[in-house]
Amino acid sequence: MKAVRFDGTLRVDPRAPDPLPPPGWATIRVRLAGICGTDLEILKGYAGYRGIPGHEFVGEVVRCGDPRWTGKRVAGEINVACGKCPYCLAGLGRHCMDRKVLGIRGLPGCMAEYCALPAENLVELPGGLPDERAVFLEPLSAACEILEQVPLGGKERAVVLGDGRMGILCAWVLSTVLPGVLLLGRHPEKLRLARWRDIRTGISGDGPRDRADLVVDATGSPGGIAEALRWCRPRGTVVLKTTSASKSAVDLASLVVDEITVVGSRCGPFRKGLAVMTGHPDMPLERLVTATYPLDEAPEAFKAAATPGAVKVLLRIS
Repeated sequence: MKAVRFDGTLRVDPRAPDPLPPPGWATIRVRLAGICGTDLEILKGYAGYRGIPGHEFVGEVVRCGDPRWTGKRVAGEINVACGKCPYCLAGLGRHCMDRKVLGIRGLPGCMAEYCALPAENLVELPGGLPDERAVFLEPLSAACEILEQVPLGGKERAVVLGDGRMGILCAWVLSTVLPGVLLLGRHPEKLRLARWRDIRTGISGDGPRDRADLVVDATGSPGGIAEALRWCRPRGTVVLKTTSASKSAVDLASLVVDEITVVGSRCGPFRKGLAVMTGHPDMPLERLVTATYPLDEAPEAFKAAATPGAVKVLLRIS
């Protein structure tokens, strides 16, 4: 099969081996895949990954031990856990020490004509949901994880730092439960794309005018946490969404003095993301698509995704 491959250099491999999934897994013909910030960080050395990247996709099941899945249009949870360790038995398979992660850790990703996942990881997509919306299910679910981790009463002041795809999605998700969410970034054109409901936008760098109860760092920068701490009120909460290959140096004194709670936040349950996606059909997800490239032009697509003005670049696989 044809696939994108990263082995120190990003290229298109016309003769990548087809997936050979074990029993209980599904083979998926990939239709559309998204390039995200983590994929760009992998090219810089994040997680030490080598192989086929990609973890955001829409596809069609072509083979599965459970025939009920065959022919279904699906997305898929990206963490493949062992199912036996204490984390798995406690329902925390996303933190299984032996887990594999699609296109990130030990499992070939979805930037290929075919990928494979356990059938239990699959989520069937509603018939009326276009591929160009459905491909956002993984990052939207990650944004929804904030609502799972941080109890909110509905009146909190929230600030999201970062006007990339994850920052915008976090602001949109928070705006479904909180009024007047403030999104701060460095690109006026991206901030214009982010306007939805009563979201407020502003340019980063001026410093906090009114410190917030909840601050989300989605800058993608190792310096984002320091900015988030400046924006957070005493006894407030900072949620970290940034994954970066670069290390950050943070002065923890303010965290201690202001008694700030810091929450690391990664993946989220797809059922929550799908509920938000279908429950808010006016959420302008398609607006975030900067460009769509064919699989053969994957290196050009990655270059486009890394430009300051890009929000979401997609790969049309089949």
